[in-house]
Amino acid sequence: MYRAAKQFSLLAIVISLAGLFVACDRNKGGGDGKGTAAAATVNDKKIMLTEVDKILEQQAKSQQVQFSDMSQLELAAGRLQVLDELIRREVLFQRAEKENLLPKDDEVTQVINEQKQQLGTKEAFETALRESGQTEEAMRDVARRQLAIQKLLDRTAAKIEPPTDKEVEDFYNNNKARYVSQRGVGLAAIVVDPADNGATNDAKSDIEAKTKIDIIYQRLKSNADFATVARAESEDPQSVQRGGDVGFFSEEQLKQSGFPQELITRFFSGMEVGSYTAPIQTSGRWTIFKLTDKRLQSENLTLDNPDVRKDATENILNQRKQILNAAMLEVAMREAKITNNLAQDMLNSSTSLSSLRPAGSRPAAATPAASPATAASPAASPASGGGGGSGAATPSSNTNNAANTNK
Repeated sequence: MYRAAKQFSLLAIVISLAGLFVACDRNKGGGDGKGTAAAATVNDKKIMLTEVDKILEQQAKSQQVQFSDMSQLELAAGRLQVLDELIRREVLFQRAEKENLLPKDDEVTQVINEQKQQLGTKEAFETALRESGQTEEAMRDVARRQLAIQKLLDRTAAKIEPPTDKEVEDFYNNNKARYVSQRGVGLAAIVVDPADNGATNDAKSDIEAKTKIDIIYQRLKSNADFATVARAESEDPQSVQRGGDVGFFSEEQLKQSGFPQELITRFFSGMEVGSYTAPIQTSGRWTIFKLTDKRLQSENLTLDNPDVRKDATENILNQRKQILNAAMLEVAMREAKITNNLAQDMLNSSTSLSSLRPAGSRPAAATPAASPATAASPAASPASGGGGGSGAATPSSNTNNAANTNK
């Protein structure tokens, strides 16, 4: 299938539910005077400095940087970037609230339940809450805000007219490299990890992991359904959620993910679609792979392929959504009364930057490194575990992966 690289909205990070675990309760201040200060206000709604720092700390942690080790300039730059996105988010939420687009309680509950399912078990969900320092109540508040913003963006998108056949044809002609059906294979995986990861029927030692994977293998040999077993027994969240499916991968992607050449050769030659491997151990984890699809040569796809036409249409629509969303945000920002106290304080005092280091931090570097908040994201997306693979982790399926349309 073509490389379906989706065009995300300029505001996608604002509506992303990946931020659920890094939100702070705005009604709670820090332990010092600066912690309880409002970094900004949007129509008299305060955005606390503690909220900004909590998100910045999560971003730094995701990049293996200690928050307390950030220089004064790194901290200042990161705070400004995070605060900018929080202001945008608050502006959009207030606009959604004004236009009566707040979600109902059952909609919020559905989002929370989906988040729990993605994490696999109740224990994993509770662990994620503890590690983020959040409560489920605070998480519900974030979900409510995100859903309200999503409703606002969806209503804006509903105004968009579908592209004409000529526009679809022009998009295809200008992006032919996108529509290449690459040589590759589709894979599903059942993973057993001896680490304590809170999974259902979790194996917590090497012996337990080997015993569990052998039992699973025997069940498969007795004609048990692979997807059903994966949902019930796999210890990889992606595998559990998708019934084992981990995506379609080109030969080059498999190599880059660390799959041994011997196994790659087997996928492309000896194995038949629908068959599966015996348990394979890599990096301490056990994995059984099922071959779900196989394409032995690359080919260019044309507009006669309905999936190609659909992809071109969706990309044109997404581009139009980006423009409308950006315009809507611009109008909403202009109409809102915004006071950025953090930025103003930095301008007002030549010594303000030197007071911005977290407690216990190192002195400012002479030449500070780039801020860990280089993206405008107010929340770092939690990484999902790989499916476990031969040589490394199972390659994560993404929107640039070649996927099958000609089954």
